[in-house]
Amino acid sequence: MTWDGEEYQARIDRIAAEGGDMHGEAALVRSFAPARVLDAGCGTGRVGIELARHGIAVVGVDVDESMLAAARSRAPEIPWHRRDLAGLELGESFDVVVMAGNVPLFTPPGTEAALVAGAARHVRSAGRLVAGFSLDRAYTLADYDDHCRAAGLVLEARYATWSRDPYAGGDYAVSVHRRP
Repeated sequence: MTWDGEEYQARIDRIAAEGGDMHGEAALVRSFAPARVLDAGCGTGRVGIELARHGIAVVGVDVDESMLAAARSRAPEIPWHRRDLAGLELGESFDVVVMAGNVPLFTPPGTEAALVAGAARHVRSAGRLVAGFSLDRAYTLADYDDHCRAAGLVLEARYATWSRDPYAGGDYAVSVHRRP
């Protein structure tokens, strides 16, 4: 899939200008009081930049250079890396690794387990992997939970939204997995 980072950011800016809440993901992540966060699949940096505004050390990773260029132009002080999450090896760990914006759905079919393992490798002891994605495609919550379990993570909570509405089924879920 090819992205246009500036076009994508313009869409986000329009939604925000119309009163849309663009920081629900960051608010949930901030509730865990992390010192360091990996924004995995960071896109144009919307989540990571908001976290950094609250004094959290952020590192962003995305595979798309156009998205990263937009992130770098908006927040050059944040380390932004062009990497594939499947097989990711940054050599550091984080209190929270967040995958916002349907990240698991944009990986090539069959690579979801590697994507989760790559993100999970960067979750420190007692840290969390937080991901939200649509369930209207072939990647299920059972698959995701299995991939998290295989990566050494346990399910801590599941929500229907980033604002922690209870999950009772539906076509979207936010999952919080923790490293014991």
